[in-house]
Amino acid sequence: MLRVLQPFFSSLEEGVLFLDRELRIITINQAAEKMVGRELHQVVGELCPTLFSGTECAKKCAKTKKCVLTPSKDKPMEDESLALSLERQDGSPVFLRMWATRLPKIEGKTLFSVILRDRTREVLLEEEVKDRFSLGNMVGHSPVMRELFRNIVRAAMSSATVLIQGESGTGKELVAKALHDNSSRAKGPYIRVHCASFPDNLLESELFGYVKGAFTGAQSDRMGRFEAAHGGTILLDEIGEISLTTQVKLLRVLQEKEVERLGENSPRKIDVRVVAATNRGLQSMVQEGTFREDLYYRLNVLPLETPSLRERSGDIPVLAQVLLEEMAQRYGREGVSLSREAIALLESYHWPGNVRELSNVLEYALVHSVGREIFNQHFPDKMVNKMPKALDEKAETGQKTVGYYRKPIGESEKDLILRVLQSVKGNKVQAAKQLNMSRTTLWKRLRDYGLG
Repeated sequence: MLRVLQPFFSSLEEGVLFLDRELRIITINQAAEKMVGRELHQVVGELCPTLFSGTECAKKCAKTKKCVLTPSKDKPMEDESLALSLERQDGSPVFLRMWATRLPKIEGKTLFSVILRDRTREVLLEEEVKDRFSLGNMVGHSPVMRELFRNIVRAAMSSATVLIQGESGTGKELVAKALHDNSSRAKGPYIRVHCASFPDNLLESELFGYVKGAFTGAQSDRMGRFEAAHGGTILLDEIGEISLTTQVKLLRVLQEKEVERLGENSPRKIDVRVVAATNRGLQSMVQEGTFREDLYYRLNVLPLETPSLRERSGDIPVLAQVLLEEMAQRYGREGVSLSREAIALLESYHWPGNVRELSNVLEYALVHSVGREIFNQHFPDKMVNKMPKALDEKAETGQKTVGYYRKPIGESEKDLILRVLQSVKGNKVQAAKQLNMSRTTLWKRLRDYGLG
């Protein structure tokens, strides 16, 4: 009977093992061979626990002499699943989820089936995200992002005014929030004002407040955003859009640390950390006469530059997966991932809209996909048509591309890994602990260096 069904089992993506009453392996399919790194003739007749030696499942089975994963009558098979990890003969890790069930008697014999699902790609990606260097809601391990994180932390220790400049969509708001959250003002208010969204006359009343009767419609006193931010931080987003008149009043606030509500003569003292952000070149605007030079220098005490996505292409795979996971949760599509070809496409694109455009493109792909994996055909045509042929061929042949699949690593790290491995006589578990990295991360480093 099993011989008749063998072609069917061989076509399955899940690994399948058949065991006899004593838990000896009768047969396995091709997917299971690939997962455990053993061929059929190598495992037939072996006890199932020896195939998964060292795992919790194997220890329990060896002790009880029965398959501990066999579901009870009142529980579905999925409730009795178990996650486990193995190391193949080539040293590469594999992460599996295992189920087992008792089969109806065949030719009078009691049989069990064990089902394996490969979770390696999912787990490796989770570990890559876990190993990333992040600050607040910003993600990145590229040199420019690491430098930005260091500068943010340094700036957070001061109360000086910060000017954040960068292209549209590079995350200037996230930088401002990270500044506030890592500063001594973190428990105070964080107020954001998008200066470009207010007409000039309304922006003044929004920033500084007004008293009753200050203008038509002012029926009561109102606190401005600066007063609301007392003891905390105020972000003046798109600062380059404010008029020269408002610039003069803002300069006085920065100099005197006080505001006057419209229609009121008595100033009010404030204690506010000012952070300004813009995607416009303020220095050029100073030369053109559209932005006050004295205000520019008042704002530009601690400058920060947010890098474009083109400057941090190595962050794209991890950043894209983080954004995709957040969107998938909102759409009720948990478990959706990017295919290798999709990652190659994202890395090859120019990204004029930076992270904001990446987020929009991923949402487009999520809406246009139906399965558990996103491929190139799910992205807008303008992206697919611009994909370089060389990268397309790499994705199809499974070659490694930059970013998540091949992170550039310095020579000094290679020497360090070799030295630690020699000191522990090649024990990867001990080496990973000393290097302060997971075993899978160490394995990827060894693979990248050709030190398998």
